[in-house]
Amino acid sequence: MLISRRRFLGTFAGMGAGAFLRGAMAAKATQPTIERAYHLSVSVDALEADPGLLETVRDAGVTRLWVTGFLYGHWSYAPKRIQQWRERILKTGMDAQVCNVPLGHPGDSLGATDGTVPLSPPKHWKMGCRPDGTRYTGTSLHPPATEENVQALRRLREIGVQQVFLDDDFRLAQGPGVIGGCFCEDHRKEFLSLYGYAERQWSDLLDAVRGRRLTRLLREWIDFTCDQLTASFRAQQRAVPQVRLGIMVMYLGAEKAGIRLDEFKGVPMRVGELMFNDAAFAPVKNKTAELFSALFHRRFVSPEQAYSETTAFPANQLSGRNMAAKLAVSTIGDVRNTMLMSGLTAIPRGHWATLGPAMRKHARIHRQIAGQTMRGPFKLYWGEHSRLVGDDNPNSLFLAVGVPFEVTAEPAGDGWTFLSDFDARNAATGKLRSNGTTFVVRPESTARPEGAAAVRDSLPELFDLKRRLLPRLGDVPFVEEDKAVVCAWYPAVRAVLLWNLAEQRETVTLKFRETRRPVTVGSLDVELVNDVG
Repeated sequence: MLISRRRFLGTFAGMGAGAFLRGAMAAKATQPTIERAYHLSVSVDALEADPGLLETVRDAGVTRLWVTGFLYGHWSYAPKRIQQWRERILKTGMDAQVCNVPLGHPGDSLGATDGTVPLSPPKHWKMGCRPDGTRYTGTSLHPPATEENVQALRRLREIGVQQVFLDDDFRLAQGPGVIGGCFCEDHRKEFLSLYGYAERQWSDLLDAVRGRRLTRLLREWIDFTCDQLTASFRAQQRAVPQVRLGIMVMYLGAEKAGIRLDEFKGVPMRVGELMFNDAAFAPVKNKTAELFSALFHRRFVSPEQAYSETTAFPANQLSGRNMAAKLAVSTIGDVRNTMLMSGLTAIPRGHWATLGPAMRKHARIHRQIAGQTMRGPFKLYWGEHSRLVGDDNPNSLFLAVGVPFEVTAEPAGDGWTFLSDFDARNAATGKLRSNGTTFVVRPESTARPEGAAAVRDSLPELFDLKRRLLPRLGDVPFVEEDKAVVCAWYPAVRAVLLWNLAEQRETVTLKFRETRRPVTVGSLDVELVNDVG
């Protein structure tokens, strides 16, 4: 039954662009982006509060606005108002589409300041249920949520909308690191009946969730949850094929959140970020975690259909400087579309004086490395146990030590692969095997595979590891100094991109074979070094 259910859902996964688009305007809206494009998600309230905002963002380099639409059962902004603003946006020369928030969020994710926008779905929508039986609103899927989202898409199509992003509340986990699914009575009965389990096995499932143990029972629960979310997405696609749907997958979003990433290949995808304010973005570790998430998600989406989640929340809590720094995540990951957003409140007007020049610089650099593959001896790997039961704490700080890296879908045949604690635990059982790479784990991992190197996720210890490995790196460029710099190497075009993660300007030495080149990189800025080799 599970196989046939998957096949039924997968029948629609390969639908081509023609099934989604009708007419020249829709074709134009989904034309592949061959260069960096900048988008802004914005509410009608924000546009009405600042009549000059459209010209400001257009002059900074924004080419498409995504207006806030249907919010988890509510038309907080009437379709007629959305249509009027869409027409005004089009007159400025920018495109205009819509972001819906289909399921809601367990808390305020929108930053509504005047109290006119509800923070939870209407009362006729059922609440979600945690494993401990407590209730929450948002990120759970019951009738009539899909049906009402379909109705909303039909209404948006009537006013000319051709593309809609289902924002990151379109998931079935309350947040990053949470093993999702709604554990209510209805879903309990459906799951036990579908898989033929007895009532007593429900407690075994709850124990596996609490212990983050990937048992057969928990694996089937995750499949059950993913089937629900995929079915809702497909139902919306089928009902309104003229509207192209995109999905936001949140920070490290994957199967434990109900998002079976393989099933969303071929649709626009917003790769997950998390550090939405200055305090969260400041630590070097958090910058590398954000980059890690985007690079992981890029395995499942083409560059042209990849969008960022470049978010400030609350709107005034991420400085223009840090928001500009986030652009590096898209540049390094070859994410062709940067989506700037800040909930229902606009990004502070003063930010655009900083963002505009940074956007143009990143577009120039991106043009030179677009379509290229990063290579390096350090390997970024996010395995099945991280995706299904992990706590979303990647072993990511190695990205900051000035050694090139690459993304792998399976353990590599060479180099050094940095494992999360949960993938390390899986490797220790022998179920995850090296193909020649050396596994690197954190010393605090409760289990580690034989032969793995134990290195603390800290810059001093990782710099020490780099120094010990230098004689074994071979023909690989690297930063000589012990400074927090991301070093992305594109050998096919003989280029290296450096992202300085420090709060001050740094001059570093890029060494390749017998050549040593000094490179100065501004605070949190990037520089592309050409003719490497």
